[in-house]
Amino acid sequence: MTETPQEKSAVRFRDDVTVELIKHSASDQDVLWAARVSTAGEKSLDELDKDASRSRGLINYLMRDKHGSPFEHNSMTFFVSAPIFVFREFHRHRVGWSYNEESGRYRELLPVFYVPATERRLVQRGKPGAYEFVDGTAEQHAVVDEATRAGYEAAYAAYRRMLEAGVAREVARTTLPVGLYSSMYATCNARSLMHFLGLRTRHDDATFPSFPQREIEMVAERMEAAWAELMPLTYAAFNANGRVAP
Repeated sequence: MTETPQEKSAVRFRDDVTVELIKHSASDQDVLWAARVSTAGEKSLDELDKDASRSRGLINYLMRDKHGSPFEHNSMTFFVSAPIFVFREFHRHRVGWSYNEESGRYRELLPVFYVPATERRLVQRGKPGAYEFVDGTAEQHAVVDEATRAGYEAAYAAYRRMLEAGVAREVARTTLPVGLYSSMYATCNARSLMHFLGLRTRHDDATFPSFPQREIEMVAERMEAAWAELMPLTYAAFNANGRVAP
């Protein structure tokens, strides 16, 4: 059913992200035939019909010794809906990634905005490179909730006023904050995804600690769960070798 103008302009708030695996060609067998072509040539295609679990050791060897290219012969495409500030961090990952994001020039942007949930840690302690986030007080959460909601509503009202006055979408959007939700398709391979996960998640098994912003980590966790089901042997080797991309 088509939304009325009033429904389209009603500001909505979220505290989560959406990540959907919409298309993939990715399995542990893809790693094996790509690796074995170096010694078996055309016979490497025999791996397509074999049980990949019999070659668990080869996958672990490739991961451990940083033979990375066999992990690139696969593809996963995700649909992601998240605040714009998440995408600005996400798009720093260029090698092995392709993106297409919705455009504020070509469509009227919907009034969906991010407000941190009460479990989101608010207070940063320490200096750059050596800091942690701790829980905020009830008062701090109240300030964040009130200020973000009021700011979003005012910003979107200004956006709508400009559109109604005939101002171009690409100009009117300048008033909108980075807490606005956007959507994109992101396509990667296992190697590029592992690099992303190594930087954008915190994990006890990681050789190199990372301190990602919580909101992009929420996206990363959902991508990781989907990938773990597609390539369980590769995923296990990634964790067993310190969560460092080969």
